[in-house]
Amino acid sequence: MNNFVVPKKIQDVATTLMNGGFSAYLIGGCVRDVILNKTPKDWDFTTNATPDQIMALFPHTFYENAFGTVAVINDEAVDETLKMVEITPFRMETTYSDHRHPDQVHFGDKIEDDLLRRDFTMNALALRMSDMTFIDLYGGLKDIADKTIRTVGNSDERFKEDALRIFRAVRFHAELEFELSRETEQGIRQNAHLLEHISRERIRDEFSKILMSDNPMNGLLLLQKLGLLAFIAPELENTIGIEQRGTHIYDVWEHLLRSLQHAADKKYPLEIRLAALFHDISKPETRRRSGDIWTFYGHEVVGARVTKYILENLRYPRKIIDKVVTLVRWHMFFSDTEQISLSAVRRMIANVGQENIWDLMNVRICDRIGTGRPKEDPYRLRKYHAMIEEALRAPVSVGMLKIDGKRIMEVTREKAGPKIGFILHALLDEVLDDPDKNTPEYLENKAKELVELSETELELLGKKGIETKEQADQRELEEIRKKHWVK
Repeated sequence: MNNFVVPKKIQDVATTLMNGGFSAYLIGGCVRDVILNKTPKDWDFTTNATPDQIMALFPHTFYENAFGTVAVINDEAVDETLKMVEITPFRMETTYSDHRHPDQVHFGDKIEDDLLRRDFTMNALALRMSDMTFIDLYGGLKDIADKTIRTVGNSDERFKEDALRIFRAVRFHAELEFELSRETEQGIRQNAHLLEHISRERIRDEFSKILMSDNPMNGLLLLQKLGLLAFIAPELENTIGIEQRGTHIYDVWEHLLRSLQHAADKKYPLEIRLAALFHDISKPETRRRSGDIWTFYGHEVVGARVTKYILENLRYPRKIIDKVVTLVRWHMFFSDTEQISLSAVRRMIANVGQENIWDLMNVRICDRIGTGRPKEDPYRLRKYHAMIEEALRAPVSVGMLKIDGKRIMEVTREKAGPKIGFILHALLDEVLDDPDKNTPEYLENKAKELVELSETELELLGKKGIETKEQADQRELEEIRKKHWVK
């Protein structure tokens, strides 16, 4: 057994329970994670104390559920995973008539009662804190060592009790790179139809966790193998075997999976992973043969509508839906042509929003890697990056000044006319040379001096300012292009 570490604040919770005369066991996923030398996402205890007895031991608690779970709050903890620890009395559960929740929950007398109700052997482990020994009634330690996902007891019974365990099994496969035992896989196949009883929100949550794992491609492959895509997005099944040719060496299905996997490899957020998975979802229905090649005209438009339907069906929040649909709708922009204009880039930024433009580029990179190409930064993509930066930058102009024509007329009492424009450009010339001068006070005083000059003198200064502006503009553009190694 590898050495494992239990944080002191977690040990302190156990000590408080034991000093109160109760048992203290770490239970479930956190035990599995410490064995795997992973940092648990949360810490869970089970004990022979009742909720009232637990709350009497700790100064800050929260208790509002039907399962006896008391949340112990530790506001002083720096680590987010230590700020709340959940403690639940030993539990025994009855039948699951809705295939999701137990009809009744009873507090048990011993740890064995609690372990019996667990889903998989790797999660049916307890760490007794009094002597730091493992309680392993179902071979969980061996299954962890063998990287095997196996149900506690009869697989058919476990999945009939709670059908969501089916998706949890796939999620653990993606997160931990464990394989399903033969019995577990058989139990999933026999009970997959029970997922019809599970809420879309719960399925969505497990699906998102699969996508946010390090190996979502493996998770999706297993979902397809077990016939589970129908309960998430049956439209994905239609992409299997859809040949593309051209720049693509994979069918649409594998291309989408590889695009998704690259998003995971880059640690991109959920929205980009969803867009990577669904960006070509409508290639099957838009595919047409043109000579020796396939075309998919308009697949991004149709795909945006299909993606919207899928995400709404899974009850994703509106903010996520809107962003993913936008990324799918416009993902072809950076692959339409190598002759793309700066004005077209500006229009694209207006279409997707400045907050989404870089995410759109990242989806495009995932798309490219998904074709089987080894590089994610060829010259064309670097050129697009440079053009986006150029389109986003504020051009050098008199609009940068902390004064405008209206204010100049107020402080100088000069009427509107060419002199005001000359003064603005003369002021810009000074500010470009010394940015510290860009203050209302300095510029107002300088404007009062300049207004005393003749229009001819001011015109010369204004023209000099325009030349300086153009030179500064060019230097900025050269720096952007140099940064991306493009011309």
